[in-house]
Amino acid sequence: MKIAVLMGGPSSEREISLKSGAAVAAALAGLGHQVKEIDLDREVVARLKDFVPDVIFNALHGKPGEDGSVQGLLEVLGIPYTGSRVLASAITMDKIMTKRLLRQAGIPTPAFRSWTADQYAASGAEIRAAILKDPGLPLVIKAPTQGSTIGTFIVREEKELEPAITGALQYDPSFMAEAFLAGPEITAAVLGNREPQVLPLIEIVSHTGFYDYTAKYTPGLSDHLIPPRLPAGVIQKATSLAGQTYTLLGCRGFARVDFIVAGGQEPQVIEVNSVPGMTATSLVPDAARAAGMDFPALVQRIVELALEP
Repeated sequence: MKIAVLMGGPSSEREISLKSGAAVAAALAGLGHQVKEIDLDREVVARLKDFVPDVIFNALHGKPGEDGSVQGLLEVLGIPYTGSRVLASAITMDKIMTKRLLRQAGIPTPAFRSWTADQYAASGAEIRAAILKDPGLPLVIKAPTQGSTIGTFIVREEKELEPAITGALQYDPSFMAEAFLAGPEITAAVLGNREPQVLPLIEIVSHTGFYDYTAKYTPGLSDHLIPPRLPAGVIQKATSLAGQTYTLLGCRGFARVDFIVAGGQEPQVIEVNSVPGMTATSLVPDAARAAGMDFPALVQRIVELALEP
């Protein structure tokens, strides 16, 4: 099979995408496929037409490869591709929209509020006062369409609030203030289309105290514990919520649902990643291994799901 691996691109997660793409391409080549690595740039359509792939493995992280833009392009070109379609990609890339849909469906997620850059420019002092009241300290300021915790700031003191908002607005034209919940961080990899399978859950333990970009992608700075150190009932509840979230948002192929377990008892969805990392330190490959699926088998299964109607 001829498979193009889309990778790189212009996003703030370019370097991680290149690593994911290289790992995927090596696995596919090892399985006997004819593979071409393609960096996303202005010549991407010409190179795809020249290669004529049977399917595209989307290893792009961040915009425009994860927000529905590239998915729309591939729909127009008529080339099958891995992962979620246009709408689900656009929704999951936007944490504000994701959380609104989760709340409407009754799926637990931390309390939050959001504002645009224009609103903040006009009423910054009032907005900061409102945030300090609700959700109150400690809290998390987030750029809503970034991944790998880029544009995310934990605010524990009032003096940290303004620079956190300014930092988030460097990445997006809006920001969100989310309640900070103390508890273990866990993640659920989900695989499938019509009948998604939730893979074994992983507890994430960062040695830096915050599972940020550095902790995620530097070997030795975080541990992935399978199963999580949680009661069986809590694990079962998070597994069920992961499947519900995946289905609600219309995800396909594979995705990752991230949780904070408030007080070690109540799993709450914090975000959904529709193109999870596929590097040596990534979570989805670890979950697949715990389910008895090595990396090449995982990559092959994702390709097969892309070809399902």
